[in-house]
Amino acid sequence: MVLPAQPPEVRGWTVGRSGPCVAVPFVDDASPDTVAEATRRGMDVAELRIDRFADTGDDHVVAVAERFAAVPTIGTIRSRAEGGSWDGTDARRLELFELLLPHVGIVDIELSSTDLADRVVTAAHAAGRGVIVSFHDFEHTPSPQELGRTITTARDNGADVVKIATTVEANDDLRTLARVLVDHDDTDLIVIGMGPLGVPSRVLFPFLGSRLTFAAFGEPSAPGQLELDDLVEALRLVSPGDATR
Repeated sequence: MVLPAQPPEVRGWTVGRSGPCVAVPFVDDASPDTVAEATRRGMDVAELRIDRFADTGDDHVVAVAERFAAVPTIGTIRSRAEGGSWDGTDARRLELFELLLPHVGIVDIELSSTDLADRVVTAAHAAGRGVIVSFHDFEHTPSPQELGRTITTARDNGADVVKIATTVEANDDLRTLARVLVDHDDTDLIVIGMGPLGVPSRVLFPFLGSRLTFAAFGEPSAPGQLELDDLVEALRLVSPGDATR
């Protein structure tokens, strides 16, 4: 699947609408050769984890983002409250999001960062970019009803894509997440089960409509994340042919 690096419209971010797509998180030590190699091995989307950059100065962040100009990109500055490494202020986070908008196709802001999320949505939409509004639960998987309310709140707050990532403790949790995908097929969703028992979600949920699945190209950024080569091979086994491209 060939995708525009920087879609021109808020809802023009077509990633994941015509088949499974694999996103790989990167920090600021990724070279252009690393990006090219990950793409060759099956990466569809790069996620720039600015919260984990060694240097978050304006010039450095832009220089790193420019290394990814040839691939669709997500700009993420994740709060510590939801598993990230951001130690700065929300004011500085907003500045960085605004700085990133010309260089990425979509940004990711957690629903729990209430005031900041509203500002990021406004800025992104004004710039013609999309917004993933994300929710993470590292303790368990809430009920389908609770997750449904979370999706509705995120959508009402301007989300173009809603990301749900929860910890899977039993097969019932996988069924809950699958049910959420099926019951909310009128919303663009990314749904991921974290932890060892959540691994099947990373392979199967893209076929149920989850717009992205995440893989590691080096150190994993979330519990249960598979290596890129392993995930791409698993996707091909589930759907032989060119279903992952």
